[in-house]
Amino acid sequence: MARRSGSADLPLHSGRVPAWLAERMAALARVIAEAIIYHYGRDEFLRRLSHPFWFQSFGAVMGMDWHSSGITTSVMGALKRGLAPLQGELGLYVCGGRGAYALRTPAELRAVGERTGLDAAALAHTSRLVAKIDSAAVQDGFDLYLHAFVVSAEGHWCVVQQGMNTATREARRYHWLSEGLGGYFDSPHAAIEGRNQGAIINLADVRAERSRRVELELVQAGPDHPVALLRQLRGQQLHASGNAALDLFPETVPALRPSSTLPEATAAPLARSAAPHLRLPARHEVRASDVFLRRLHATLAAAAERGPRDFSELLLTPGLGARTVAALAFVAEIVHGAPARFSDPARYSLAHGGKDRQPFPVALHVYDETLRVIKDAVVKAKLGDSARLAALRQLDCQARALERRASGPSFGAWVAGERSRSRRYGGRSVFGLE
Repeated sequence: MARRSGSADLPLHSGRVPAWLAERMAALARVIAEAIIYHYGRDEFLRRLSHPFWFQSFGAVMGMDWHSSGITTSVMGALKRGLAPLQGELGLYVCGGRGAYALRTPAELRAVGERTGLDAAALAHTSRLVAKIDSAAVQDGFDLYLHAFVVSAEGHWCVVQQGMNTATREARRYHWLSEGLGGYFDSPHAAIEGRNQGAIINLADVRAERSRRVELELVQAGPDHPVALLRQLRGQQLHASGNAALDLFPETVPALRPSSTLPEATAAPLARSAAPHLRLPARHEVRASDVFLRRLHATLAAAAERGPRDFSELLLTPGLGARTVAALAFVAEIVHGAPARFSDPARYSLAHGGKDRQPFPVALHVYDETLRVIKDAVVKAKLGDSARLAALRQLDCQARALERRASGPSFGAWVAGERSRSRRYGGRSVFGLE
């Protein structure tokens, strides 16, 4: 059964990704997806997309705002653009998107079915049903505006949806995964992200089965019975509170309270699995408290130790040095890291920076060298030479090995150093060149 893998609070941000970053994000999303699929297969990549903490880290390493709801739109858009030329080769298809693009999802899935032989009608039905569940069956105050459907050549899929609450300026992201899915109304979400804002109605929860059955019976019985019940309820409300009025329906309505009206839609499964809760603040700046310093130190130490050993040939390339190897170490963790390592997505913004100049401007020279190295490694791996992809894996292994004993600069010193060297690295943000 699909399980909830965590939750997060996402501040709602507006704005656009500038063209100079969008192009690079698409390229980096593509090569990271290729590397993951090469090492672990398509199903593993779908699992990563359904993990909310990995997803946020993935966006941060690509230079997006580390904490904002915009990561959802930009990551799915980058994947769709980046994988489009390779979708037949990779066997992975990204459909849908934001706004009007979300409405095109069934048509895009039908086109995928025509090319691959997949049951497009069933996939389109799934797309519509999943969207309807998160917009109608789960009534949590968020209006859906993004629906992205990722399907593999085997017919396995992942859905990422996002809703907004303009009153609170917050967003909630919903993750679905087909793997192990026993049904659409048995707590199917891989994750539901967002700030707990009190009681919500989640008729997709397994504990709401009785409520769904009663609602169906009321509809099938015609309008007379529900109208009579509502009139009776209105009369009782003149003499009692709303909670007492619920007792008018001893066989029906009380089931709504324990089954489907919960502080969080999947609070019980979350407690059982002890999944971490990621609270993303509304502030823009990245602070030391947002980052596990020992992991940062381990990443930098691994880059310093493994870089000269595993990238000796590459380090002779003009423009590529220790800073690029450090960025590669962050990307290596995105490709190979265990789920528990993504509970501090802000750390991955230290790879290339962020478009809003937080924690520092995007280091374009470092970004481009990172892209070049990984592209070269993926191309060579396809031709049978996996040495360079293996070197990336060694960076991740070494970082984990050094985590307990590595030391390094403070967070403030690291960020200050990056900002002081920003012009040298081609630093750029939405505010312009440094």
